[in-house]
Amino acid sequence: MGSVTRTLSTTAGRAVLAVGMAVVLALAWWLGSPVFLSKTVDEEFPLTVNATVPENMTRAEVEAVMAGMAMVDAPMSEEMMPGMAAASVVKTGTFRDADRSHKGSGSATIYRLEDGSHVLRLEDFQVTNGPDLRVILSPNRDPQGPGDVTAPGYVELGKLKGNIGNQNYSIDAGVDVSTLNSVVIYCKPFRVIFAVAGL
Repeated sequence: MGSVTRTLSTTAGRAVLAVGMAVVLALAWWLGSPVFLSKTVDEEFPLTVNATVPENMTRAEVEAVMAGMAMVDAPMSEEMMPGMAAASVVKTGTFRDADRSHKGSGSATIYRLEDGSHVLRLEDFQVTNGPDLRVILSPNRDPQGPGDVTAPGYVELGKLKGNIGNQNYSIDAGVDVSTLNSVVIYCKPFRVIFAVAGL
């Protein structure tokens, strides 16, 4: 009877150990794999998503024209091509590294679209990958720590779609973009800044 009890106890112990190891390995993969894996995103410029592309132009040409028009502050004397929406740059900035381990580059621009909505566009973007990275608009121009990032008035736009490439993030209608002074790529579980673009 004693040997049967010891065998059951040993079997149960091994099962618990196996489950524990599986949990540890899964957690280690979740934390470590982003360092070795990258995800590239290449979304269209938001101005042309619903645009009618003229027969004599490609979508890439339309996007280039629209991006140029968005940078112009002066009123246009010529009519825009049919189906193209106007947009204006509200704020723009360039990503910088947060530290030696967390590096970022590319541009961040907040656009005001023709319908009055706002969108954040990341272009030529690249950041060190990590677990559960978020895109945050912060009122702080140069956040140095978690308290600066999540200061009153910050806005979380959602999970980072990819650590490389061009991507768009909608900004809710009630957000006052004039109070937001930086874009932060932020690891939410560990409260670590990966990259910052002052606007």
